[in-house]
Amino acid sequence: MSPRIPSAGYLACQLRQGQMEETVTNTENLLGRAVKSALRYVWHTVDLNGRYSRSAGGENRPAFYDIDKTYPSLRILDQNYDVIREEMEAVLAYKDRLPRYHDLDARETYISGTVDADKTWKVFMLQCIIGAPKNNQAKCPRTSALLQQIPNVYQAFFSILDPGKSIPAHCGTYRGYLRYHLGLRVPKNNPPSMRVKDQIITWEEGRSIFFDDSLNHEVYNKSDDLRVVLIVDVLRPMPLHLHAANWFFTRVLSRQSEEAKQALAKIDDYTKEKPQAKAATAH
Repeated sequence: MSPRIPSAGYLACQLRQGQMEETVTNTENLLGRAVKSALRYVWHTVDLNGRYSRSAGGENRPAFYDIDKTYPSLRILDQNYDVIREEMEAVLAYKDRLPRYHDLDARETYISGTVDADKTWKVFMLQCIIGAPKNNQAKCPRTSALLQQIPNVYQAFFSILDPGKSIPAHCGTYRGYLRYHLGLRVPKNNPPSMRVKDQIITWEEGRSIFFDDSLNHEVYNKSDDLRVVLIVDVLRPMPLHLHAANWFFTRVLSRQSEEAKQALAKIDDYTKEKPQAKAATAH
């Protein structure tokens, strides 16, 4: 039996009886269970991933895409490389305070915390699945304004790899988006490279790539300096009915999940200004 959501009349009655707080908590719990049920149904029964994959060409879908033909609005980021680079460099001043990728989502521990575990993969989120991390956007206002001009952004962040930090082979679990990289800081000695399916690319500062994150890929990194790219995930271009399903899943259902809400809370906690400790006063 589906969970029953209390009616407006029932809530009003509870309010009059001074029991509103308990009722709201119970309602939130019911809504949470309803959202989880809907997510499971969409994921397992509707099989969105399978539908997206078949629409894009199945196992033969491309690894890389032409930005100008597929998503030309992303070019505004290439055109403002200097602006984005400047704000990124300011973020690096407090790199030690930034979260590792798997600090925000434990499901990313394998790709973020196993290979070269003594080195880190840090992230600075500018847009996430559930919404905008306001503290971070305030630190990078011009980059954030540029992102707002791009339709259907799923998430966006600065991806910061320590010298020599590699990422093991993996596939993105959701096929409803394509991933854009803009090289911001690339080591000159042994610059890192990435394999997507059977193709290998090497990042270059000021140059962008656009690829299918759901295909098997990995990062080779033997460099001696930080590698930083701006990552922007955008909803995969698809026929209208699939785009509508993708939009509903990412903009409505996913944003109600407890995991997404916890991730946004963690982002805010990492990036909020910490109070300065008061100096001890001699007596």
